[in-house]
Amino acid sequence: MSHSIAFGWIDYDTSTAPDWDRAQVVRLAKRLGYHVVWANERSVLSVADQARNAGADVVILPAPDHLGPLELNRVMDVADVETVLPRLSFARWFAAGAGR
Repeated sequence: MSHSIAFGWIDYDTSTAPDWDRAQVVRLAKRLGYHVVWANERSVLSVADQARNAGADVVILPAPDHLGPLELNRVMDVADVETVLPRLSFARWFAAGAGR
């Protein structure tokens, strides 16, 4: 059985406990039925580009402050966004006229 892909993202400049954050992202992904693929910390690509390249259906963050508003906007063009704490869900942007 194949699982949908979740892209795990932790902003290490924001995180005070990255190991804890990582464990919480994995826990949420499993609960939602996703297989986690982690960001390449050395990549120069944006989170949105890395998520797209990974084929991710969702990007999971420990908290909303792990992405800035501009990058969140870009991510929502390609994937849903889920946060662990507070527990929030953001659906990707709907493109009017898509699929026509």
